Amino acid sequence: MMPRFLAPRFLALLALCAGALALPATAQNGPLRLEITEGVIEPLPFAVPSFVSGSGASGQAAQDISSLIAADLSGTGLFREIPASAHISRITSFSSPVQFADWKAVNAQALVTGSVDADASGRLTVQFRVWDVFSGQEMGSGQQFVGTAAGWRRIAHKIADQVYSRITGEGAYFDSRVVFVSETGPKDNRAKRLAIMDYDGANVTYLTDSSSLVLAPRFSPTGDRILYTSYETGFPRIYVLDVASVNRRSLPAQEGTMSFAPRFAPNGETVVYSVEAGGNTDIYTMDISSGTSQRLTSAPSIETAPSYSPDGRQIVFESDRTGRNQLYIMSAGGGEARRISNGEGNYGTPVWSPRGDLIAFTKQSKSRFHIGVMRTDGSEERLLTASFLDEGPTWAPNGRVIMFTRETQGASGQAGLYSVDITGRNLRAVTTGAASDPSWSPLQ
Repeated sequence: MMPRFLAPRFLALLALCAGALALPATAQNGPLRLEITEGVIEPLPFAVPSFVSGSGASGQAAQDISSLIAADLSGTGLFREIPASAHISRITSFSSPVQFADWKAVNAQALVTGSVDADASGRLTVQFRVWDVFSGQEMGSGQQFVGTAAGWRRIAHKIADQVYSRITGEGAYFDSRVVFVSETGPKDNRAKRLAIMDYDGANVTYLTDSSSLVLAPRFSPTGDRILYTSYETGFPRIYVLDVASVNRRSLPAQEGTMSFAPRFAPNGETVVYSVEAGGNTDIYTMDISSGTSQRLTSAPSIETAPSYSPDGRQIVFESDRTGRNQLYIMSAGGGEARRISNGEGNYGTPVWSPRGDLIAFTKQSKSRFHIGVMRTDGSEERLLTASFLDEGPTWAPNGRVIMFTRETQGASGQAGLYSVDITGRNLRAVTTGAASDPSWSPLQ
């Protein structure tokens, strides 16, 4: 019997929050900057007064955009919003001078101001500025976004990304999406279909129906395609789906074999995956255009859950070749593999950070499941979560947050999506209903 997380959910998954030590800067200790190195001791206080609404039907959009920016920043665990009820100043004009003394009085260290205008067709023009309150200086230059009224959420995410990056110096991740398996029905007869959503659980759209079991969706490096495993034919087969058109096609497979656990290479043209044949499971690659495949492993053991390094030169995978599931790294062309996991328990579903510095994984130890991270040489292992069943990490585009599946215990228990930062301090549920197998997209 194949261990649970060696099978493709069988296979694996997680996503959302940045890890950090916040050293709030003041006029005395230099420009405002939030350094992300450890767990947050004290989140940085900030304010986002409602954006000024200008011409057209922009009032509601101004409130919605400023509220979502605040929610994005607060959700990281790195920032603490000062509520509007505590504000002394009111921002009534985007171009008027800011009364910094009033914002210092309520202990705001960062201030985001903005305006929203709408033309006759409802098209929005949104401007914003980010201020270091104690120095009275603007952080970077103001910026403008134009979009449809229906696209106000994406504009807000883009602004929040700018604010986050200017203060932390880290890469952005709010303007991204997550593909996942949406689950409905009783636990012993779940219907599963692919769905896609904004990183925060909004704007859910379904990509497949529930007529057949689907597993382990994975975004391409450009976010325009998705790989997944389907049991549509009664046997697991790998499909590639175009996100925009929802057109799909199956990848070639040898008769009598099972193909699963697919993942794109960084070039977007090669797929690495597992093939089970004759009771043995090995790792293969395939050129999507030609269908040409290459076998990378040939050990008499189960080798699965492969994931490329960001430079495409190496692959991390799981194997039970020593009798327990462990993590190994090999060249992208195959060859000798070196073991990197060394702790007690079983390791699986490894995935390389987009920054290249860490590998996230699932670990089962002493009847508990964990999401963890380690350096690429296996050092500095840290377990970020612990529960009845946590599995299948996926990285945010900036490599600071992980999303995963958590399943609750009991006959009525269901799977849901959670995120955690790389310090393990900011664990949050993602509101989607029953769901599993998340895969985070690159920035849109």
